[in-house]
Amino acid sequence: MNVEVKPAYKLTEAGMIPEHWSSPCLGLLVHSVEYGSSAKSSLAGKTPVLRMGNLQDGKIDWNDLVYTDDDQEISKYLLNSGDVLFNRTNTPELVGKTSIYRGETPAIFAGYLIRIKERKDLLNSAYLNYVLNSEPSKKYSQKVLSVAVGQANINGQKLKTYPIPLPPLLVEQEAISSALMDADALISGLDQLIAKKRDIKQAAMQKLLTGHHRLPGFRGEWVVKPIGESIDLLSGFPFPSASYSNSGVRLLRGSNVKRGQTDWSEEITQFWPSINQEIAKYEVNVGDLVISMDGSLVGRSYARIVEADLPALLLQRVARIRSRTIDIGFLAQFIGSQFFTTHCDSVKTVTAIPHISADDIRSFSIPTPPTIEEQTAIATILSDMDNELTGLESRRDKARQIKQGMMQELLTGKTRIS
Repeated sequence: MNVEVKPAYKLTEAGMIPEHWSSPCLGLLVHSVEYGSSAKSSLAGKTPVLRMGNLQDGKIDWNDLVYTDDDQEISKYLLNSGDVLFNRTNTPELVGKTSIYRGETPAIFAGYLIRIKERKDLLNSAYLNYVLNSEPSKKYSQKVLSVAVGQANINGQKLKTYPIPLPPLLVEQEAISSALMDADALISGLDQLIAKKRDIKQAAMQKLLTGHHRLPGFRGEWVVKPIGESIDLLSGFPFPSASYSNSGVRLLRGSNVKRGQTDWSEEITQFWPSINQEIAKYEVNVGDLVISMDGSLVGRSYARIVEADLPALLLQRVARIRSRTIDIGFLAQFIGSQFFTTHCDSVKTVTAIPHISADDIRSFSIPTPPTIEEQTAIATILSDMDNELTGLESRRDKARQIKQGMMQELLTGKTRIS
């Protein structure tokens, strides 16, 4: 494969890097790589034992912990702030994920992890953490891993062979890691704000959707009744897959319905040649509420149809809901809530592919305000919260993309920090 080498750059196993950078294997930059504790852990104890699931996005996730009280294990495997942990055994796509321990609370590490003890005169641990989570290192992981019984493994000797793109001065490594940590801090701040806003939305739903808090100007008794009394529900048509086409009208299948939105990704979208009079009633309209009736996420997959979804035809195992007597936005808030999830979990079939029926949807009972106006007012408040969350999630996703771009630029020396 021919690769154009830019002036003042060289092509190495670590990728294209500046001429004065080096690309030594990790083994030359460390004192040791150490396997973690193989002792049995408990659900309670004085010291957490970090496992593969606690390594997330380059950081330690302090949820789902196990513990130890074994002083000998604690003494031998106690982590130091700045230690880099490498996941040596996992599924092929996750093996090799790496996180840095920053001393948040005393902890040790389990046997499926490797602690990397870097030479501090040659390598900055935060810089190493970013390098091992970069795309070139992920590709290298796929190159050197071995697979047995569905699990991939990268042992300590193979870890030492990873090529590390290395600026000659520690100060540049530190500057690069500092810039990327600033990006991480922005993403973390947005994650925390999103979590807070979700909690506020959940609290608002509990009050507004149950009538425990009434909006000013509205009176009258709420009535609890099955939504089937107020909706027009249509299940999709069994369009035969043999007659799917390469273009035409999109088919709205269960796989296209996600949590609160549609997904028309190319790999999951199918087409029907055209709409004729026989199938016209299966065409969805703007504002329709659609619910997937099959799959592991049944009761959690729903969407409101928007202009960008059209034209589309409803395939079987997807339900379409319209109504003249209940605000669909109000109903959609219930369908997207834990109330509907709990209902579906209680009525779904317990088979390899969980399933709910049209009658299961119709039997879902909700408390309903006496007027459309009050329903609409409640739906508007909750929808505004949803829009704020969507905006924050979009900012967070953009920040993640920017960080990935920064990693590609900074860890290869394409962009230098002065």
